Amino acid sequence: MAIYHVTWDLEFFRYVPAGLTAEGGWKIFARCIAGSFLFLVGISLVLAHGDRIKWRAFIGRLAMIVLASLAITVVTYMMMPERYVFFGILHCIALSSVLGLAFLKLPPVLTALAGFLIIFLSPYLHTTLLDHPLFSWIGLSTYTVQSNDYVPLFPWFGTVLIGIAVGRVLKRTDGLAKLGALYPANDPVGRGLSFIGRHSLAFYLIHQPVLYSMVFIFSLVSPADQRPIYLDLCNPGCSQNDPAEFCQRYCQCTADRFHNAGLLDDLLYDRLVYDGNDTVTDIIMSCTAESREQQ
Repeated sequence: MAIYHVTWDLEFFRYVPAGLTAEGGWKIFARCIAGSFLFLVGISLVLAHGDRIKWRAFIGRLAMIVLASLAITVVTYMMMPERYVFFGILHCIALSSVLGLAFLKLPPVLTALAGFLIIFLSPYLHTTLLDHPLFSWIGLSTYTVQSNDYVPLFPWFGTVLIGIAVGRVLKRTDGLAKLGALYPANDPVGRGLSFIGRHSLAFYLIHQPVLYSMVFIFSLVSPADQRPIYLDLCNPGCSQNDPAEFCQRYCQCTADRFHNAGLLDDLLYDRLVYDGNDTVTDIIMSCTAESREQQ
């Protein structure tokens, strides 16, 4: 999770290509992280309430997760309202923890079957009836939800149910005790794992602000080179009217000169005023002329 988030931070500050963490292997990596969280939620429910539901402990834990998820919603809405987190991993954990109680006494086979059905049938259950934003948390709308952390009930609750089923089987066969014996409490590794496990929520809440702040401070000392981003925008637009070879020379020329003139950031973030800006005019005209001459 920390590896993924620091990569997301590097993308946010333009040190790596835009969209890197939302595609390919990084996208699979993110889903594996979320899946592992929710799978462990299911096992944890069995560990904590497999014999009987301990309501006082359950409500206290649930209250902490709900408050933490609300804090994330408020903070992300203030920082990035267009992609704020309204139903992320903690929101899903909170709701799944409540719903998962109903499956703690069911046969593990039925619970696992329900989990797999939710996971594999969810892509076929999308409907326009759930397209209203109020139903986005369900995960069955027909439009793409814009959020920096979106973990809807469907299909992710299925992972929790599989965790419950596996936890029930491990508990019946003493599998959990055997796993615990690998790292006893007096073992340094065991103590470290226990400490991390007991403070996982605190780690989750603290690690990203710390990582984000570190990358932000680094960006003040060594700002990212914005020229690759400019080239990704310039070349497609230029190629609509001019040959590709000309556009490659022209875009590289303007990228270098805007960068050297300290104008590239303002250009990319729409803060650059073109009218009456002699520097901008000179760069465009000279790069156009030079690129034409090299054809």
